[in-house]
Amino acid sequence: MSELAERPSTAGQRLGAPESFGVSTLEPGTRPPAQPPGRQVSIRVQMLDDTQEVFQISQRAPGKVLFDLVCVHLNLTEGDYFGLEYTDHRKMTVWLDLLKPALKQIRRPKNTILRFVVKFFPPDHTQLMEELTRYLFALQIKRDLACGHLICNDTSAALMVSHIIQSEIGDFEETQSWQHLLHNKYLPDQDAIRDKIIDCHRQHVGQTPAESDYQLLEIARRLEMYGVRLYPAKDREGTKLSLTVAHTGVLVFQGYTKINAFNWSKIRKLSFKRKRFLIKLRADPTQNSHHDTLEFAMASRDCCKVFWKICVEYHAFFRLFEEPKPKPKPILFTRGSSFRFSGRTQKQIIDHLKDSELKKVPFERKHSKVLSSSSMSPHSSSFRSQVPKESATSVLLDQPDSARLEAKTNGTEEPPGVAPPTNGFPNSTLNSDPSRQNHNGAGQHLLNPGGSDSKDSAQESPPVVANGGGGGPGDGQETGVADVGQIPEGQPPSPLTSPLLIEAGYVRHDDEEEARRKKFPTDKAYFIAKELLTTERTYLKDLQVITEFFQKAAGKDEAFPEAVKNLISSHYDPVYRFHQGFLKETEQRLAQWEGRSNAHIKGDYQRIGDVLLKNIQGLRQLTVHLQKHSECLVELERACRSSRKVEAVCKDFEQQRVCYLPLYIFLLRPLHRLLHYKLILERLCKHYPPTHEDFRDSRAALAEISETALQLQGIMMKMENFQKLLELKKDLTGIENLVMPGREFIRLGCLSKLSGKGLQQRMFFLFSDCLMYTSRGTTPSNQFKVHGQLPLYGMTIRESEEEWGVPHSFTLFGQRQSVVVAASCAAEMERWVEDIRMAIDLAEQTSSPNADLLSTSPPDTKPLEDVGAELESEEELCGSRSSLERQSHRGNTTVHVCWHRNTSVSMVDFSIAVENQLSGNLLRKFKNSNGWQKLWVVFTNFSLFFYKSHQDEYPLASLPLLGYSVTVPAESENIHKDYVFKLHFKSHVYYFRSESEYTFERWMEVIRSATCSASRPLLSSRKDLY
Repeated sequence: MSELAERPSTAGQRLGAPESFGVSTLEPGTRPPAQPPGRQVSIRVQMLDDTQEVFQISQRAPGKVLFDLVCVHLNLTEGDYFGLEYTDHRKMTVWLDLLKPALKQIRRPKNTILRFVVKFFPPDHTQLMEELTRYLFALQIKRDLACGHLICNDTSAALMVSHIIQSEIGDFEETQSWQHLLHNKYLPDQDAIRDKIIDCHRQHVGQTPAESDYQLLEIARRLEMYGVRLYPAKDREGTKLSLTVAHTGVLVFQGYTKINAFNWSKIRKLSFKRKRFLIKLRADPTQNSHHDTLEFAMASRDCCKVFWKICVEYHAFFRLFEEPKPKPKPILFTRGSSFRFSGRTQKQIIDHLKDSELKKVPFERKHSKVLSSSSMSPHSSSFRSQVPKESATSVLLDQPDSARLEAKTNGTEEPPGVAPPTNGFPNSTLNSDPSRQNHNGAGQHLLNPGGSDSKDSAQESPPVVANGGGGGPGDGQETGVADVGQIPEGQPPSPLTSPLLIEAGYVRHDDEEEARRKKFPTDKAYFIAKELLTTERTYLKDLQVITEFFQKAAGKDEAFPEAVKNLISSHYDPVYRFHQGFLKETEQRLAQWEGRSNAHIKGDYQRIGDVLLKNIQGLRQLTVHLQKHSECLVELERACRSSRKVEAVCKDFEQQRVCYLPLYIFLLRPLHRLLHYKLILERLCKHYPPTHEDFRDSRAALAEISETALQLQGIMMKMENFQKLLELKKDLTGIENLVMPGREFIRLGCLSKLSGKGLQQRMFFLFSDCLMYTSRGTTPSNQFKVHGQLPLYGMTIRESEEEWGVPHSFTLFGQRQSVVVAASCAAEMERWVEDIRMAIDLAEQTSSPNADLLSTSPPDTKPLEDVGAELESEEELCGSRSSLERQSHRGNTTVHVCWHRNTSVSMVDFSIAVENQLSGNLLRKFKNSNGWQKLWVVFTNFSLFFYKSHQDEYPLASLPLLGYSVTVPAESENIHKDYVFKLHFKSHVYYFRSESEYTFERWMEVIRSATCSASRPLLSSRKDLY
C-alpha cells in the first residue's frame, strides 16, 4: 500500500492504530474495493499533521480507491467529512473526484502532492462522534489560523491558540510557554497578542488535550469565517465580492464580512454559463413576485465549475438522507453535467455510527508533548498502549448509541492478538481505586481475572476493562497482564455499561446447580416465599444506604443541618431495625422449609403467611414514620437549595458506589416496599386453595397491607412525581422553575425535530402544563439544554407524514409557534400522540394550579448557569467552558439511556417499574462463551445490577434494559437448558438461567415491563396502579 510501509513508523502506527482490517469510508467494516489490474503508480499525500505518505494505486483506479486507502491508513471511521485536494495544471485548487480515474485528474503524479483536509464543516462539532475525527478537525483549525484563512478578533484568536498550546505542552509553566510561542507560529501576527495568549493559557490548568480540542472547535464554529473558502466574484455592477458555500446554503462576502446568505430552502437551482454563476431562487409566497435569478461573474468558466461542484456536494452532504443515485446515460445526446456527490451523507454517517460497534483506537497527538504513544505491535500478545488522559472521558462523551455504551463482550471483532472477552465475573477481588467513582458505581471497575495469586489465569486470558467503551486497547484504556486498571485520575469511564465477564478464574456451575435444584422444594409457594427473601435482602441494603452511609457522610460535614439529620434518623432508623428482624425471621423460615435445620417436620414450616401476617401487623405500627418520609424528602431538598455545601454533600454522596441510584429514590423505598408485599401476597393467595392451612394467614396479611398501602397512596403518588421532577432538574439546564406547584411529569424521550438543518435529534419532556424540547452537548456535565417550552393550553396536534414526507411525523400547533417532530417508529408516535392529547385535555380542564406537595419547596434562589430563553437558537448547545468545569457525571440516568437508545419512558412506566423490582441468583453466559456463572442480580429502575453475592455493598456492573428485547432462545442457538431467557439489543446477546419455572416467568415479566412501554392508558389519576 505504501512505500514507507517497511519503515519502523508509518502514519497508522504514529496514530496508535492496530493493523488495519480495511475499513472503507463508504462501507465501514469491509475491505477497500479491489484495484483494477494495471501498472502501479505512487501518489504522495500530505496529512493534517504535516507528514507525507506514499500510496500505490493502479493506473486505472478511481479517486475513491486512493481516498479509501488514506482513511484505512489512518483508521478513520468518519472519513466522509474529509477530502483530497491538489493544485492542477491550471494552478487552481480542486478536489479529487472519487468517481473518475485518479490519474486522469492528476496529470503529473510525481510532481503533485495531494492534501488530506477537511471538506465538509458541520455546524456543530458534537455531531463528530469519534475523538480522532475531532482531533483532525482541530489540526485543520490550527492550519487555517496559521495561514490566515480563519479571520477573527484578537480575543478569539488568543483563546484558540491557548487551547492549541494546552493540548501540545499541557498546563501553563511560564518559561516553557514563552519558549514554545517563540519557536512555533500559530498566527500571522502572533507577537502582537502573545501576552493575551499567555494569560488565556494560565486558565486551562488540568484541561486534557481532548477537552482542548472540544473548546477549540466550540470557539471556531461560532466564527463567521469557520470553514469558509472564498471564491472571488463580481456582481452585475462590478462590485468585488466573494462567494462561498456552507451547510446552510450559499453565502456572499464583501471582504471578510458576510453581506448575504441564500438558504438551501430558498434556492431552486444552481447553474453556471461560461463564467457566470447563476442562483435561481424560489418565489416568495408572501409577495406576488416571479422567480429571481442572481448572477455573479467569476474569473473563468473553470472557476465557476469548481465552485458549482462544491455547492452540489455541500447540498447533498448536509441536506439529503442518502447518496444520490446516478442518472441513466442518454442514448443520443447529453445535456448538462453528469457530476454528482459520491459518498455517505451526514445523516448516513451518524446513523451508521449509532448502529455500528466500531471500536475507537488510542492515538498519539503528533505535536503534543503531554502524552506519547509507545509503538504497538499488532501481533503482540498483549497491548501496552500509553493512554491519552482524555480517552477515559471520551468513552462517555463520544458515544452516540448504547451499543458503544456497553461492553463489547458478545463476540465482536477484536484487534489481532487480543482474545475476545468471554463470560464470568472473576472470583477475585477488585483491583481498583475506591476514590474513582461515578454516580452509578456500576460497571466502572477493572476486573483482575485471577487475583494476585492467579498468574497463570492472567496470562491465559487478557484482562478486560469494564467500562462503556468496550474492552481492549481500542477504547483508550491501558491493558496488560502485570498491571491492569490504571484509569486516568479524575476521569471515570462511562457508567452506562453492561458487565464484562472473564472466563479465567471462575467455576462453572452446571452440575452442582442441577444437583442442588433437585434437593430443594418444587412447590410454587416456596419460590414465592424465596422471592420475598431475596427482595427483602435488597430492600434492607437500600435502607442501609440512607441509615448508615448517607448519615455518615452528612455527619462529617458541619454545614449539614442537624434538624434534617435528626429528622431522617428518627424516621428511617426504626424502619431499618424492624426489617432487620423481619429478614432474620424470613431466612429462618426458608431454611426450615428447605430442610436445612433440625426442625423440618413436613408441613409445620412449609408456609410463609404466618411470618408475613405477624410482621405486617408490626409494620402498621410504623405508619407514623412512613407518613413522615415525604417531609424528609422535602426538607432535604430545601436544605440543598438553601446551602451549596449541603448540595455538595449530596452530590458527592451520589458519586459513591453504594449510591447506585439517585439519592432521592432510596428515600422512597419504604413506601415502594408496601406495594411489593401486596403483590407477593396476592400471588400467594391466588396459588393457595381456600382449604390450605396458610391461606387464612396470607389473606389476613393481604388485607392488612392493602389497608396500609391505601392509607399512604396519596403521599406515595405525590412523592413519586416530586422525586421525578427533582431528578429531571439535575439533567436539565436553561430552566429555572422546573419544580412548580401542580406540575406533573408525564413522558420523556427522543423525537426528531424538523428545522432548517433537517431532522435534529432532540429530547422532549412532557409535563401536565407544557412540552419542553432540549439538546445534549458532548460535555462531562451530561446535561440537556432547554431550547423551547410549548404551553399545552390551546395546543392542537395533527399527523403530518404526508405533508412533510417524513415517516411517523406529526405537527404541534401552539399559540406562539408550531413544531414538526418525528418518532422513531409507529408505536412511539402513537404513545407520544396519545399522551400529548391527554395532557392537552388536562391543561384545558385545569383553570388554576392546585396547591400540592411541591408548594412546600422553597424557591430556588441560587443563580443558574446559562439560563436560556424560551425560543433559544437551535445552534446553542451546552458547550461553554463552565459546563466542562462541572464534574457531575450523570451519564447513567434514564434520560441519557433514552437519548442513546432513541426511545421514551412515561410516568406509568416508572410506576410499573416500581412494582416490578426483583432480586435473586441467576446463571449467565454470553453468546460465544462455554460456561455459566452464578451472579446476584437486582432489577430496578429499568436496569439490571450485577453483584458477586447478595452481601456485596455495591454492584460491580449494570445493564440498562431500555431498548432491549427479551425472548426465549431458538433451537439453533444450542442452549440446551431449562428456564433460559435471552436479552438482546442489536448484536449484544446475553443468556440468563433461572432455577424454576416460577422464577423464569417472574424475570421475564419484570424485564418485559422495562423493555416494553406500558400499553395501558395514562389517566389523570394513577390510583389504579396502587
